[in-house]
Amino acid sequence: MARSKCRSKWVGSNLSGYRSLEAPPRRGFFISTPGHRPPGGSRSRPLIYSGLAPSPRFPLADMTNADPHELQKFSDLAHKWWDPNAEFKPLHDLNPVRLGWIDAHAHLPGKRVLDIGCGGGILSESMAALGAHVKGIDLSTEALGVADLHSLESGVTVDYEAIAAESIAEREPGSYDVVTCMEMLEHVPSPANIVAACSTLVKPGGWVFFSTLNRNVKAYLLAVIGAEYVAQLLPKGTHDYARFIRPSELAGFIRATDLHVAEIRGITYHPLTKRFALSNDTDVNYLVACRRHA
Repeated sequence: MARSKCRSKWVGSNLSGYRSLEAPPRRGFFISTPGHRPPGGSRSRPLIYSGLAPSPRFPLADMTNADPHELQKFSDLAHKWWDPNAEFKPLHDLNPVRLGWIDAHAHLPGKRVLDIGCGGGILSESMAALGAHVKGIDLSTEALGVADLHSLESGVTVDYEAIAAESIAEREPGSYDVVTCMEMLEHVPSPANIVAACSTLVKPGGWVFFSTLNRNVKAYLLAVIGAEYVAQLLPKGTHDYARFIRPSELAGFIRATDLHVAEIRGITYHPLTKRFALSNDTDVNYLVACRRHA
């Protein structure tokens, strides 16, 4: 496939506090449409966003599987992604638990990993620090700008690209040993399409990991009322309860693909210690490990 000729632009330059930053020779992230590849497969020339287009494999509805309100909500908070005491503190606290669980299954060092809905790169960087070759994708260019700048500061190499999961699945089927999609499914109009894209992206025998929120009274009371309004662990409006996903529903999405469920675990939060831990209680937060049939 011929590579498209596109104008170049340092996308991170519009971030507050970094307006005069020049693009280093091999850094930056890509904003792509289906079929547009980074020249030479590197990060040397960031591409400018030109919109998402339909593809033969994924219809137009799949290519627009994003809620503008959700994207704006997280874009507005992008500058706080790496502040461990700000709005994303719960993700910083949760990250060691989910990272350890993923690594226990997939043995990350040396693996090629795709992190879907990577946001500011908290999980992406931690997987790369363990020795994985990580690519993070998201549709919030603000979040990706923060992620890439933090990667520069930390010295941990992660490739970032602004592209939809369905689009990269069309471009790179069966290319990844591990695909992660954490705390993201409850923020998109069609989570089933994301699950299908994950199945397409992972190699036969590879691992796919999901995390999301159950939909029941307990989850509403703890994850919405408790976390957002009482304890104020999260900004008000972070979650839309109607988009929470029951484990049985997620399992149904998975069964419709080439994936099979290997493990489902719950995550509990202990308010006294202010720590997250794996548990057998899937009533609120839960994790699903899947493998693609070999």
